[in-house]
Amino acid sequence: MTRHPRCDLWILRSLRRIMRAVDVHSRRLAAEYRITGPQVLCLQTVSDDGPMTVTALAKLVHLSSSTVVGIIDRLEQRGWIVRERSRKDRRQILIHVTEEGRELLANVPSPLQERLADGLAELPEKEQVELATAIERIVELLEVPDFGAAPLLETRPIEDSLASPPAPDGDKGVDHEPPHESGLPDDGIQPPDPGRGLTRGDV
Repeated sequence: MTRHPRCDLWILRSLRRIMRAVDVHSRRLAAEYRITGPQVLCLQTVSDDGPMTVTALAKLVHLSSSTVVGIIDRLEQRGWIVRERSRKDRRQILIHVTEEGRELLANVPSPLQERLADGLAELPEKEQVELATAIERIVELLEVPDFGAAPLLETRPIEDSLASPPAPDGDKGVDHEPPHESGLPDDGIQPPDPGRGLTRGDV
């Protein structure tokens, strides 16, 4: 009889394998398109849901506001998004996707590996929903309120993930103009040098 490991360790090992696969794929995105998976996720979210504040975007993509500010800084430097003051509330700074950003989204592959995306497409819709529901349930069990990514699952060194606590979200979701030279944490993935292959340090 096959002896299965403890369910919690079994799930944790599977999550680590998923995270490693996503991380490696994101680095390949960075090498070819000079954009990472988290950056694509933020850009696509703003494109789909319309102009929004950093606070609103952070909640949708489940990242800290400080991390999202760093991502938006880099997307703005590349001309893929712009920040503009809201016409309804001049205190608010809204993020908009530029035409260059929409063109990029039309050409860049999914942040998910194509193998996974194609595999999901072949499954019956009911099974896709069951998988998504099971993963969402695991997320709910792991999630810690008002904290960043769980250190146990973080792909970066724990010291890096705890070095800078998330910045406060501000008053009632109002985002004021952040400095461009913010020195805020990265989105966790640095584009690799195209001249070399992936190493153990990259994953």
